[in-house]
Amino acid sequence: MSPTLVERLRSGLPEEAVLTDPDVTASYSHDMASFCEAGRPAAVVLPRTVEHVQHTLRTAHELRVPVVPQGARTGLSGAANASDGCIVLSLVKMDRILEIDPVDRIAVVEPGVVNATLSKAVGEQGLYYPPDPSSWEMCTIGGNIGTASGGLCCVKYGVTAEYVLGLDVVLADGRLMSTGRRTAKGVAGYDLTRLIVGSEGSLGVVVRAVLALKPQPPAQLVLAAEFGSAAEACDAVCRIMARGHVPSLLELMDRTTLRAVNAMAGMGLPESTEALLLAAFDTPEPTADLAALGALCEAAGAGQVVPADDLAESELLLQARRLSLTALEAVKGTTMIDDVCVPRSRLGALIEGIERIADRHRLTIGVIAHAGDGNTHPTVCFDASDPDESRRARASFDEIMGLGLELGGTITGEHGVGVLKKEWLAREIGPVGLEMQRAIKKTFDPYGILNPGKLF
Repeated sequence: MSPTLVERLRSGLPEEAVLTDPDVTASYSHDMASFCEAGRPAAVVLPRTVEHVQHTLRTAHELRVPVVPQGARTGLSGAANASDGCIVLSLVKMDRILEIDPVDRIAVVEPGVVNATLSKAVGEQGLYYPPDPSSWEMCTIGGNIGTASGGLCCVKYGVTAEYVLGLDVVLADGRLMSTGRRTAKGVAGYDLTRLIVGSEGSLGVVVRAVLALKPQPPAQLVLAAEFGSAAEACDAVCRIMARGHVPSLLELMDRTTLRAVNAMAGMGLPESTEALLLAAFDTPEPTADLAALGALCEAAGAGQVVPADDLAESELLLQARRLSLTALEAVKGTTMIDDVCVPRSRLGALIEGIERIADRHRLTIGVIAHAGDGNTHPTVCFDASDPDESRRARASFDEIMGLGLELGGTITGEHGVGVLKKEWLAREIGPVGLEMQRAIKKTFDPYGILNPGKLF
């Protein structure tokens, strides 16, 4: 640890904002991803103001010290992992909702605002912020912006990028840049807002966001359809989308996932089925919409279609889906969670391919999917203390990403690249694309101090 660095940081920050105790700073070293290297930070900075962030970046820029921006560290790609000797810039204390405007339908927030906190606050004014990652009760808006996260409701409402209208961003040298707008429309210049969204803290540090809101929709009702094969469930998804239905949620859970949720929570989900499709509508007449969707599921081969009778039953089904990743982690103690996304028409081929990969590597791989988007979460369950099983887990993870690309998909639909997938990013975008991305990075961060070692 460099005394000069710490002294320089503390010259412009409150004493309590700079943490240097090795046991404390070690707790900030990584997010929730497996198989991702993490270093030991020299210091952790907990800013409360934009000026605190600017001082930190100016200091880092002058001393050429890496800076790793962090939110709640719920990420699954290693994007928030520390590098040796870096400053971890944890933005969780910048957690104010600055404005909610029901006329312009916007919220202005700091990056440390928790997703669920924002959702509740705007809901009290009859408004709705749709992006809802599974970790929405913990993850922050800044982290959501950094990884361009999605969620269960994306099939109807879209992902985080579609709701970020404008940003205030502290650049690598400490300058403050504003992008975007507060207005419903705006096409002035290059879209730097979209460029920052999904950049994983490698181009700048978001310190304020203007977010678009929608009117609060009616409460959604959920339907569960049981299938004898994943292929039938995926056929149902294709029929639903081809007929023009716009469900507010369309999720798939395979047999492995159903068993895991039952084992953990005793929810009585149907373990004999091979795939469970959950669909929901938040329309004025959800019962009629669910009936039409249920008929399509039956035509695709559903053995049983059960619409929820009320909101409580609907919430119970959604809770089962939200518990899926936690339940799969309990199977072996460790998971690798992929987020390969393919065209909806190739969803069945991807799931069948994942089953073959699981058999070949003698592993348990549960599949959860935002089926309406073609975005799957193959979850490899393994014993991290077993070197051979860990090796097979990593190999299966890579094969799943390769299969996704073969099917015309992408290596990440919402978790980001981070450390985990940076080799695969180069394969997906090719050498020219990689050259252009590196050129953009150099323009924003000429000394390469912002989140080094991530993306590429």
